[in-house]
Amino acid sequence: MDMKQCFVKLSVQPPRGLVDEKFSILVQNTPPGFQLTIHALHKCEDGHSWEAFAHYKANNTGTVNVSEDPSQGGTYSGVEQMGLLWSLRPVPGSKPWLRLKKKNVQTPMEITISVYRGHQTEGFPDQVPLAGVVVERWYMAPGVRRVPITEGDLTATLFLPSGLGLFPGLLDLWGGGGQLVEYRAALLASHGIASLTLDYLTPNITMETGKMVDDQYFEKAYRVLEQHPQVIGSRIAMLGFSLGSSFTLKMAAYSKVVKLRCAVCIGGCHVQPVDGSLEQIINFFKQNAGKTRYTEEQQVIYRDLPLPIPTDPAFKVDVGRIQCPLLLVVGEDDQNWPAHESATDMKEMMERAGNSHLLTVLSYPNAGHLIEPPYTLHSRASLFESGRLRREVIALWGGETVAHSHAQEDAWRKTLVFLRENLYRGTNPGAASVSNL
Repeated sequence: MDMKQCFVKLSVQPPRGLVDEKFSILVQNTPPGFQLTIHALHKCEDGHSWEAFAHYKANNTGTVNVSEDPSQGGTYSGVEQMGLLWSLRPVPGSKPWLRLKKKNVQTPMEITISVYRGHQTEGFPDQVPLAGVVVERWYMAPGVRRVPITEGDLTATLFLPSGLGLFPGLLDLWGGGGQLVEYRAALLASHGIASLTLDYLTPNITMETGKMVDDQYFEKAYRVLEQHPQVIGSRIAMLGFSLGSSFTLKMAAYSKVVKLRCAVCIGGCHVQPVDGSLEQIINFFKQNAGKTRYTEEQQVIYRDLPLPIPTDPAFKVDVGRIQCPLLLVVGEDDQNWPAHESATDMKEMMERAGNSHLLTVLSYPNAGHLIEPPYTLHSRASLFESGRLRREVIALWGGETVAHSHAQEDAWRKTLVFLRENLYRGTNPGAASVSNL
């Protein structure tokens, strides 16, 4: 069959869905054995463009099914149904150290999927594709409501699931970058959990007093969630990432206000001055900032890990005090925090306290620090702006792309199961879909 007689057909199903929902890519009506490249292009809100591509060979019926057929090269190889998302990378000529993050969750992430003749590796903008479609991936399912929180000095956003409720709640804490990061909370609300994401680092929170927030700030956010008329106040979890995990562990172990049904800590560490202020805790972690190593071209190589776990109890959260189920998600190649070593020490502490039955550890070889919702692209290192210090550094996260991407998918699925089991007592609230938009 000559290509002049062909009308290549490309379909992506579903064309619209949640970001953690898989899609299927099917190319049809090519000559048998035809070599083609499937290309994905995304332009994010800050104007940077990202691409991924894979090389395929059509079967005897002139068909390529990405869910079943192996990529022969490109930004990924082998059978990888969602490889065109998690292998996205900045287009040639982009500035270094970029990281893709969704800022406006009320708009979709749009990806253009195209088919090109032959096995191409560059020059896509200069070529005419054989076929192309635009797909939408959303963090907010239909009916999810975004509610800015204006109570007191809180800087937070609440995402409420579709419907009248009542819903279990979750307090979502991100890491040291500050600012409101909304996409994970929006996605959790799309799965039936009222989720409040909290900014606790950005300088303008405390400019009036000149002081950083204290434990009461987290407790105030918890009370707002607990007292919301559509939230079941007795069924609240905390989910912390990186620095946010440190405060999740601290609140779970010591707070007399925060009474959690369960807690999830991703890439976290229990090592901190237990009686210290937020500023002292941050300064404590900054002591290890100089352990990142670079080549002469300023390419990050590795960090001197593991860091030593102190024996002084004044510098470790007593996780043996935690009385709720605790899930630790760990990347064993985390080059930013000593999360793997911390998890081992926490397990021993909980065994000594007789609480090991409350602990679940998900540990992933060759996964890095940034374990995010599935199909989020992997960044081994990126430009990191400190929300408190207002300066930029190159942060090393670690991880190998394929292993890290598979870890994200597995960890997210098991995190949702963990939250549902503990917040719903084993019942399944159901996961929303936006496929019918």
